[in-house]
Amino acid sequence: MAGAWNRTAQPMFPAWKESPAEVADAAEALIIVVADPSAVESVLRAALPRLGSRHLVIQSSTIDPESSRRFCDEVCARGAAYVEAPFTGSRPAAEQRQTVFYLGGEPAATARAEAVLSRLSQKRFLIGAPEQAAVLKLACNLQIVSQLEALCEALAWARRTGISDEIFFSALRSNAAWSGLVQLKEPKLRGRDYTPQFSVKHMLKDMRLAVGAAGRGLPLGAVMAGRLRLAAGHGWADEDMSALYKNLEA
Repeated sequence: MAGAWNRTAQPMFPAWKESPAEVADAAEALIIVVADPSAVESVLRAALPRLGSRHLVIQSSTIDPESSRRFCDEVCARGAAYVEAPFTGSRPAAEQRQTVFYLGGEPAATARAEAVLSRLSQKRFLIGAPEQAAVLKLACNLQIVSQLEALCEALAWARRTGISDEIFFSALRSNAAWSGLVQLKEPKLRGRDYTPQFSVKHMLKDMRLAVGAAGRGLPLGAVMAGRLRLAAGHGWADEDMSALYKNLEA
């Protein structure tokens, strides 16, 4: 059996259920993908009374390590298994099943999760404990958004001096700075297309979680949280995170 639920009701969706509890009744593996730790908590609160030894909870939202450990303990106290499984990949990657998952949990649980997630993704990494998987996802997002800010600043400076986008990106292709992120964001920046692949508001949430978890250990993370907060304050929260470029023109 299968089931699906969303906080915004979508009754025409296949196997639609009216609550997370009904999903737990219908399925053994529950994949949670919501916005933040409080949203995960609300889903688990509804599903926990129905969980038992047959269940596997695959928590794929990007959350902080403390919340991950707490959710794991709560699920395991019901006799169910828990795997922290955040994933990386933009909307196009998800549509093509090219996402990459970071799995944290007990070996038996991650083996069960692997069997489920192999149908949805390109690759899965076994990380260790659930909270370590949560940290790795936030650490990767710090790397991504920091590189994006550098790209935006470099492009803005080049444009101000009259260097064409064609020359700028052609030069980057022969430079150590070229990356998958630059390749992904080049058409968006050149076309000033800010339709979301990964939104400003979601990356801001991730940087807040990262800085909150690591404290002073992430000085660049704190800077990036400020840059994202500035973009959100301009009204670009729902736009792609490449809208960081617009901070430089505001």
